[in-house]
Amino acid sequence: MAASHSLLDPQTLSRAEPLGLFARRVVEGYRVGEHRSPFNGFAIEFSQHREYTPGDDPRHLDWKILGRADKYYIKQYEQDTNFVAHLLLDASASMAFGSGPVTKIHYARGLAACLGFLILQQRDAVTATIFDDRPRSTFPRTDSLGKAQQLCKVLTDLEPSRPGNLRACLQDYAARLSARGIVVVIGDFLDDPADLLQALRRLSLTRSEVIVFQVLDHEEISFPLEGNIRFIGLEDDSRLQTNPADLRKSYLAAFHEHQKAVRRACEQCGVHYTLCDTSRPLAEALTGYLAFRSKAG
Repeated sequence: MAASHSLLDPQTLSRAEPLGLFARRVVEGYRVGEHRSPFNGFAIEFSQHREYTPGDDPRHLDWKILGRADKYYIKQYEQDTNFVAHLLLDASASMAFGSGPVTKIHYARGLAACLGFLILQQRDAVTATIFDDRPRSTFPRTDSLGKAQQLCKVLTDLEPSRPGNLRACLQDYAARLSARGIVVVIGDFLDDPADLLQALRRLSLTRSEVIVFQVLDHEEISFPLEGNIRFIGLEDDSRLQTNPADLRKSYLAAFHEHQKAVRRACEQCGVHYTLCDTSRPLAEALTGYLAFRSKAG
């Protein structure tokens, strides 16, 4: 219960609930819901005619065509469906960093938990996978709001401690996707942007909609450090003792170039991208994206 309360921020949920998270593309769900399905049925909205074949329900015959052309045709309709959201959370060692009270992994967990709660509340389905260099824990697919606390427990049970392998994990997950849905990837994306591009291209082959939330600490973005500081690698044993002022210009240039490459990879694959600064409220990042999404259509 404590994990659920700490991750599900009431202010974030109250601001996000009116906006909702709805599919922008065709999805393949497993029951009738709010989103466009690629499958034809006999409900909701007219789609097309097809010739009658033995075994079809005669209640769906178009009697007007039968009267005019003496031919039997069935009326088909578009079905609406629910979607399955796949929450993929990077828990590699670099996500443990935090210059303030909120680390990147805590911020990412809160984002995943609030998204999961929002999706379950609108009667869609969610599943979650936490990974570093390989999948570490999973939360099985559910559309029950009562399982939100179990989702929060899965999100909090794994602490970052190992190096990550974003490309391998995303490509492996894409290979196992059996139906179109929404894939939400949350991490710091401090990997080679070329690896990210390959992973996003593989995910795009599943015809799922992909959303990327890049979670970074404010000091990683602005590099405001002063004095003589010892830098310690989070995913290797590297050490560097230096004055940050000597590095600031080159660091910021390299950082901005990396960020441009990450955004470009997302744009090339038709992926929505959002940068989350851990020094800013989670409600601001999530509702800002949902508002943009609703305007984008």
